[in-house]
Amino acid sequence: MLLAVAMWRVFSKAGYLGILAFIPVVNWFIQVKIAGFSAWWGLLVLVPIVNIVFSIIVAARIGRGFGHGAFFSFLLLWLIAPVGYFIIGLSSDRYTRPI
Repeated sequence: MLLAVAMWRVFSKAGYLGILAFIPVVNWFIQVKIAGFSAWWGLLVLVPIVNIVFSIIVAARIGRGFGHGAFFSFLLLWLIAPVGYFIIGLSSDRYTRPI
């Protein structure tokens, strides 16, 4: 629940409806889109081991999209996700779609 509240603002900054953060499966696909991938790539969450690696990549690309480095992304967007999403959501970071 806390993570969904944190992602609400991040989704809004990225141009998506914030309420989508509360829908369990949909929020993963929105995160994948914010990371710059097609939503179809979100299906990789179903593949064991690959899902861990892909979630780290998604966290890194979301962090890059908001102007943060790999350390911030790994530590605060992947390991301690609510803290990282609150930092991005409540700060003045602007979203630029990662390439």
